[in-house]
Amino acid sequence: MPLEVRGPTLTLRYPTEDDADALLGLASDPEVTRWFSWGPYTDVAQPRRFIAGLAEERRRGIKLDLLAIHHEHGPAGITGLYEFHVRDRRCVCGTWFGKRFWGTGANRESKALLQHLAFETLGMHRFGSYSNPANERSTRALQGVGLELEGVLRGYHRHGDDFLDVNVFGLLREAWERSPLRAEYEGRITVVGEPPMAFRADG
Repeated sequence: MPLEVRGPTLTLRYPTEDDADALLGLASDPEVTRWFSWGPYTDVAQPRRFIAGLAEERRRGIKLDLLAIHHEHGPAGITGLYEFHVRDRRCVCGTWFGKRFWGTGANRESKALLQHLAFETLGMHRFGSYSNPANERSTRALQGVGLELEGVLRGYHRHGDDFLDVNVFGLLREAWERSPLRAEYEGRITVVGEPPMAFRADG
């Protein structure tokens, strides 16, 4: 069975070609993709290309992108893990949600699901993330789910013709084990199916 991470209101699963229209609708808003090197989507061919490349990225251990499905309202956005280094047991998370899901708690739950997947299932030691220093919403959200702001990487992210600074965040296993977010979702997360072996620290 393909990997799924199930929580109280969200399920994370692999996107399929059937999800392309929903992703087009979610990511056609320039505010949603403002801080990314891609977007906004203008044609369904764009999410189709994104989805078509995911299986190979999973096979090679490059990226583990998952579609967040809200149990009442359907597809909400993309969240996942990348920058994997199995020897050092570390990875980075990235997330975007359609604007209608901003401020609903969906992002918070998605981070609880990803942290569970990273630490409990994949055996990671460090869970990181980034934000643009000007993106105060994202910075607050990452700190709110237990990640610690560790510093700024200068000129780290190419955005069009510009090279932007990014905040770097980290959460270590021992901090996650005693974190309020983990306690909040204790016993409420289920992982079904097997993640690709390329992402497992014990693989």
